[in-house]
Amino acid sequence: MMAGKVWLVGAGPSDPGLLTIKGKDVLEQAEVVVYDQLVGQGILQMIPKSAKKINVGKYSGNHTVVQERINEILLEEALEGKKVVRLKGGDPFLFGRGGEELELLCEHGVPYEIVPGITSAISVPAYAGIPVTHRDFTSSLHIITGHRKKGCQESIDYKSLAALGETTLVFLMGVAALPDICRGLIEAGMAETTPAAILERGTTAKQRNVIATIATLPEEAIKKNIGTPGIIVVGKVCSLSQTFAWAEKRLLSGARVVVTRPKDKVSSLAAKLYNLGAEVVMLSGTSVKPILDNTQLTEVLNTIKDYKWILFGSEVAVDIFFDRLFQQQIDIRSLWNCHFGAVGPATSKAIEKRGIRVTYMPEKYYGTELGKGIAAMAQPEDKVLVLIPNETDSELANYLSTTNVPMKAVPVYDIIYEENEQVYIEETDIVTFTSASTVRSFVKTMKDMDFHKVQAVCIGELTAKEAALHGMKITVAKEAAIDSLIERVIEINMRGPCH
Repeated sequence: MMAGKVWLVGAGPSDPGLLTIKGKDVLEQAEVVVYDQLVGQGILQMIPKSAKKINVGKYSGNHTVVQERINEILLEEALEGKKVVRLKGGDPFLFGRGGEELELLCEHGVPYEIVPGITSAISVPAYAGIPVTHRDFTSSLHIITGHRKKGCQESIDYKSLAALGETTLVFLMGVAALPDICRGLIEAGMAETTPAAILERGTTAKQRNVIATIATLPEEAIKKNIGTPGIIVVGKVCSLSQTFAWAEKRLLSGARVVVTRPKDKVSSLAAKLYNLGAEVVMLSGTSVKPILDNTQLTEVLNTIKDYKWILFGSEVAVDIFFDRLFQQQIDIRSLWNCHFGAVGPATSKAIEKRGIRVTYMPEKYYGTELGKGIAAMAQPEDKVLVLIPNETDSELANYLSTTNVPMKAVPVYDIIYEENEQVYIEETDIVTFTSASTVRSFVKTMKDMDFHKVQAVCIGELTAKEAALHGMKITVAKEAAIDSLIERVIEINMRGPCH
């Protein structure tokens, strides 16, 4: 068997938007991913479902897997011919032990590549409004590890650091050593009034910054209960934080929003939330699969000229319908006498991409509203076709079944539920649901969870009803639209976690 290959990929500080394009491309092709604790959940969700995932996460003082074993894992998986990604927080070569992990690979002739990542030493201060260099404040930048190799007695050379003069010092992995670092710099001659900062969980929704001086920072950090992961910045540039602060000024700063949506479906909701400053975690609990041996759909398409209305409640149904039409070699001109109805703009756009104008779309984007509109417009002799998911409650079909409209509902796809492997939900998180099926997916995905603690923001009463079945704390969007849902998320974030 041919040897595989290893990629050491820097995942950046946590924000998925800071993962490099190459890093994302490599990750999406991985067969094995060996990842650290500091890799953001948004990035972990990019790992292919088919990939073998190995968590070797290390906390301060708690190494789940020792470094030597990590090195062996990379070698073993590569020797099996796999594409192996070693996914590391920050940059692999900046105190990331990337060099140590390459040594064993080199000994055995295993090919590898390095994909640099954005280091927290620069990005986390940037998110706190601290430029690590500025011509008016500093002439150099120095990055120091506050965490020494086990058994190593060498201490930080504070005298040399203090002698650098106007400089910026960034200490990584040094939160536990904060009092020692500040005391060491003062004893080495650095002025007690030198600005300093400790930055916790930078680039995430839980980012917190404490700006003080090297004399007062340890006490201020205790008052704020600052923990790991965090970095320490020392130097006059810290005084610029209040002036240059920007991350906290975004509408959804501090919000961590879980977006539930089918796998591989592009989420405009996620993009809009992210642009407003939220930390967005994508939870793809479902995928869809067309019903292959669908005799019902085959029969309907052979008599498609008999239908006056064809109604769609999702983009997926649109694509499956037209694909099957083509597969059965039915000319699209057979639809000349049909009217098309769509539940909302995304579904309407999917239909119009096929070169067909949508006759009716309700002002409120609910299945029930689409059904009401068709019931009012259809003539007694008009046959109506509704394309729905299999074994799933359809708001549209349910409503039409209560009317005199001659309706046929045909299931065209199955919803496949998948187990969650990386995402955990915290009580302060906001979880968005755009359909009842996304609620069901969430419940099946997040096993053994207390759903009473979930802050759910729902589109539509049917979605809210499904969430209520599981005791979630529910807020319903005023309108069945993404922007209306986002408005609700903003309101919740402004009220704060205490509400």
